[in-house]
Amino acid sequence: MKFDNLLTKVRNLASKADVSGTDFLAVQVNVTGDDPGVFYVEVKDGRISVEPYEYNDRNCALTISSDDFNKLIGGKLDPVLAFTVGKLKVDGDIGKALEFSKLVKK
Repeated sequence: MKFDNLLTKVRNLASKADVSGTDFLAVQVNVTGDDPGVFYVEVKDGRISVEPYEYNDRNCALTISSDDFNKLIGGKLDPVLAFTVGKLKVDGDIGKALEFSKLVKK
């Protein structure tokens, strides 16, 4: 999947996400593969933003292939399993990464 298409898909999911109860969350996603890219998801003041930039003051950074991220947001890949088998790498607060995965699954 092209990075731009993946970003559009994430933005669509974000527009439907229930962020109530999420105080602050800043996750950078590093997408690898044929069409790599980087974007961040930020939840702040009850609003969610998805932007195609690096986020320097993030809680954590995730590194995952485009195909695996597409499976993850499609509910076909469990984030804990992906982390356990090395398909998903987390740099930073693993608790915030789990919080992010719950937002993605909703």
